Amino acid sequence: MEERFSQHIQKQLSKASPTPLYHQLYTVLKGMVIDGTLEFGARMPTEEQLAELFTVSRITAKRAMDELADEGLVERRRGKGTHVIYRYSPKPVHAPLTGMLQEIESMARNSHAEILDYGMRIPPQAIREELELADGQSALHLLRVRVRDGLKFGYYTSWTAGVDMPANPATFENTPRLSYFRENGLEVTHVTQTLTAVAADAQVAAALDVPEGSPLLSLTRRSFKTEAGSERLMDFLQVLYNPEHFQYSMDLTLD
Repeated sequence: MEERFSQHIQKQLSKASPTPLYHQLYTVLKGMVIDGTLEFGARMPTEEQLAELFTVSRITAKRAMDELADEGLVERRRGKGTHVIYRYSPKPVHAPLTGMLQEIESMARNSHAEILDYGMRIPPQAIREELELADGQSALHLLRVRVRDGLKFGYYTSWTAGVDMPANPATFENTPRLSYFRENGLEVTHVTQTLTAVAADAQVAAALDVPEGSPLLSLTRRSFKTEAGSERLMDFLQVLYNPEHFQYSMDLTLD
């Protein structure tokens, strides 16, 4: 359970928020079901476990679970517990913009990262499938905010297969991940990038010190390793940039 419900997730509920606690908990759990972190058939925590994990009352936990059941995401059976009945299916991606690859280590070396969450975690189902992980297999998860000259310019979420958590996670505050990967035998041979725009949700807005709903530049980077003549995805990274403090530029030359 610890691999799915990290401390960062547990702290997403706020008693200071005008949104009722049961609805906050329902929203967190729904997101984990929809993205496949809590996969089809998975047994949900009990009301007592949820109450303890999120520091809420059992009544609050029960109401959140009832909302999930009413929406057809979970099924509750007396004596058998509550199980996920929503089956994740990947959504089609239309007209992705794949740009030229750019080296990012220099940017990492000229900024520092505030680590919000880290650990060997079980990724959402879509990422598990891309990383070719077996059910229950974990990957290195990092959640960071990058800061330069006192300005928070990027919210970084990454999942990496084939590497272990360093003895001191603070390594990632100043050391580029690509450098750490190379030092640990993970040589990236191919990278793809996709750019789009999104609105900041409450969690990201708080992390970047911007109003909720602010426009952000979203970059998804997939890094591959070539093994036995075929490519395998080893690292999935999504970055949400504050355009007030970051611009993405490309300088292309025709061959």
